[in-house]
Amino acid sequence: MPTARGRGDSTGIPGEALRQSGPTALRMLVGVRLRRLRESSGITRADAAAAIGSSPSTLGHLESGRTDLPLDDVADLLSLYDVDEAERQIVLTLAAQADAPGRWQDYRDVISDEFAAFLGLEQDATVIRTYEVQQVPALLQTKDYAQAVVAHNSEGHAELIERRVALRMHRQQLLLSPQPRKLWVVMDESVLRRQVGDSATMRAQLEHLQEMVTLPHVTLQILSFGPGKGVDPFTILRFAEADLPDVVYLEQTADAHYLTKDADVRPYRHLLNQLSVYAQPAAATPEILQQVISTLWSAPPPPE
Repeated sequence: MPTARGRGDSTGIPGEALRQSGPTALRMLVGVRLRRLRESSGITRADAAAAIGSSPSTLGHLESGRTDLPLDDVADLLSLYDVDEAERQIVLTLAAQADAPGRWQDYRDVISDEFAAFLGLEQDATVIRTYEVQQVPALLQTKDYAQAVVAHNSEGHAELIERRVALRMHRQQLLLSPQPRKLWVVMDESVLRRQVGDSATMRAQLEHLQEMVTLPHVTLQILSFGPGKGVDPFTILRFAEADLPDVVYLEQTADAHYLTKDADVRPYRHLLNQLSVYAQPAAATPEILQQVISTLWSAPPPPE
């Protein structure tokens, strides 16, 4: 994978790329464009914020795509920046499209605002790269495995657990759509041997991984014990639009962090590239999975 993003003008993005973009990516795209227009006009963030009755921090969130884009505010900013009519209509159209609900809207009752932001980014990404040391990534989990993980980590009632599991299953449509996202996972070998749920659940999960790695857009590398010690899980999201930076997602127990500045993203990109080098090649993954299955279950499970 390349280690640097190209720079471009949002007006030059092919129409097909825009049609494939989801609301979160479009919101980021509009924010990037508004920031560049403001800077090229020589207007400070404080003055622009004052012009729309906002604060500099709120405008900063708008320019980074972390908050909704009120069309009236976008229009007022474009007028302040003396944008020509053609550019004005492009930005307003993108801002209007960014108001469309995401695929995860039906599950807002079981997700936090921080995780909702991640789901929007995940939905809009074209490449998802992740390093995992604790459990099989959500996009590759079976329903029973997900049920065991969610039940272990949740203190809610059965209905709430079912809703969260349903959300995970819904997210997996990203890999099954006509234009699926590319998923590249580096996973610590301990995940394959750490039982989640009962024996049948774990075996079915490993067999599911065997099926998933046959898909051309899914890459799974297994990292043997050692090289990744001390590295917490993280995800890097890449988008089709050249104007949008890669985003690093760091999930923590009580919070989540999103890194977008290249100086912050670059070390994680380098780290994941290095972990990919240390890990077994993807071509070896089917054999590794079969070895684990054979080791843990020397005979097929008894019929139910």
